[in-house]
Amino acid sequence: MKKIVTLTILLSVGLISSCSDSFLDVKPQGSLGEATLTNKAGVNSLLVGVYSLLDGWATSGGQFRSYQVGADNWVYGSVASDDAYKGTNAGDQPAISLIEQHQILPANIYFLGKWRGMYDGIARANDVLHVLAKVTDASDAEKAQITAEARFLRGHFHFELKKMFNMVPYIDEKIYNPNDLESTKIPNDRDIWPNIIDDLKAAYDVLPVNQAQPGRPTKYAAGATLAKAYIFQKKYEEARPFLEEIVKSGKYKLMDKYHDNFKAVTNNNAESIFEVQYSVNDGASGGENGNIGSTLNYPYGGGGVTTCCGFFQPSQNLVNAFKTKDGFPMLDDFNKVDVVNDQGIPSNNPNFTPETGPLDPRLDWTVGRRGIPYLDWGVHPGSNYIRDQAYAGPYSPKKHVMYRSDVGSNTFSGNPRLNANNYRMIRYSHVLLWLAEVEAQANNLEKAREYVNMIRKRAANPDGFVKTATGQAAANYSIKEYPAGHPYFASKDMAMKAIQFEHRLEFAMEGHRRFDLVRWGIAAQTLNAYYAVEGNKRTYLKGVQFEANKHEYFPIPSDEITYSQKNGQNVLIQNPNY
Repeated sequence: MKKIVTLTILLSVGLISSCSDSFLDVKPQGSLGEATLTNKAGVNSLLVGVYSLLDGWATSGGQFRSYQVGADNWVYGSVASDDAYKGTNAGDQPAISLIEQHQILPANIYFLGKWRGMYDGIARANDVLHVLAKVTDASDAEKAQITAEARFLRGHFHFELKKMFNMVPYIDEKIYNPNDLESTKIPNDRDIWPNIIDDLKAAYDVLPVNQAQPGRPTKYAAGATLAKAYIFQKKYEEARPFLEEIVKSGKYKLMDKYHDNFKAVTNNNAESIFEVQYSVNDGASGGENGNIGSTLNYPYGGGGVTTCCGFFQPSQNLVNAFKTKDGFPMLDDFNKVDVVNDQGIPSNNPNFTPETGPLDPRLDWTVGRRGIPYLDWGVHPGSNYIRDQAYAGPYSPKKHVMYRSDVGSNTFSGNPRLNANNYRMIRYSHVLLWLAEVEAQANNLEKAREYVNMIRKRAANPDGFVKTATGQAAANYSIKEYPAGHPYFASKDMAMKAIQFEHRLEFAMEGHRRFDLVRWGIAAQTLNAYYAVEGNKRTYLKGVQFEANKHEYFPIPSDEITYSQKNGQNVLIQNPNY
């Protein structure tokens, strides 16, 4: 079945105010009038247009804006954390370098792109609700379903803005007046969590447990997103029933092999709760329905995967986090000694042996490193895959990368970096680790340990290890489940530290890290410890500081503050200390 994001026409209601001079009353070219869309087919087309904003392609600015709006938040959640470097070289996309180095300025074009992309999605959701109110050929049940999906998406886009910028305006179809261009100029002077909760709860109450088309949210997708919103507010008991309902449903399970969550051929699998759908070779001339947001993030050269562009390289700190001792993570000491790497060793120099010490097997499904098979492309050659190893380190990203066997079928014919490997926004593993947090906060430490062990048991499955050409494990993989009475689960604080570490290992390079650090309240201490060490490896990180009570949230884009003016006064207020 065709994915629902394959619509390539940018749909808009195209409403304009009437004018007394008839020669000025001209319908906008390239847009569809409301009369054309005020029917069941038309409003469903508008709804598909909302989904298309999940990957950012359709925002104004085209392809380059998509790097700023991609669903996986690789810049804001990973590069702005301890998981990844910007990669490539110093001169490419300097706006990302500024974010990485915490020179976080309101004028940065990336913040403006994310802001506009999310509010574009919100505007489209509101268009759907405006038009739906005038549709007469849809049943009440069909209208309720369309409303629920639009509100789920509107809640999602506002959630993205909330975790990025904190104090942002909430705009619904009642505030938005298509005949008044000033209607959306409202202040950002109140907490919008209640509005986000209302949208997600309304969606949860109506959406079915199954959808005919993959990519449309189910009741459980809404429930998981609702629980996530509560957890971000530290309302753990409010999140509990939604998470437990998902577990009790029996609808989801962990895939036997961890890496089945990062392959196009296993899209929409039994672990997936909500995925952003990508498709290729579907009639879209530019391949824009592929994963455009990550199109920079592939090995740079070396005659292998691609020739572009070398962005989004895993950090040494992240790689070190996968070290184990007696099968368990080294919560406090993991970064004292580096995992062996090939920094400064050319690919044609045979004198290199990868790390022989014990490692969590998830490392080599997350990071491409020399001497280890890189999906089905052969053994990672090291510096030949890296644009500037001295600048950005020796590692390559992996989770979003297409397999060689995907080329031609799950990759766009004109550019294999545009591929159909979906982004799994919420997986069952999220639900289990969120439940572990809920139980730890309630001091039910044994139950928290059980949930974490479900994650670790899957990771320990030897059938899911990266293998050499001879079928042997590619490295010294060592991971165990926590036994009863393990010291990591002897207290609430230790249990939370173990759970937080497990989050990092399970979801590394998936765009969640910085937002998790902020919600846990440990961003400043964690990231400043990271910069203190990494500054000795990457000179551009030397002296970098995460400023508490400032950097937890990014600044409101300065252009948006300027454009918010009414009667000569700014409506939007900048975040503190910017």
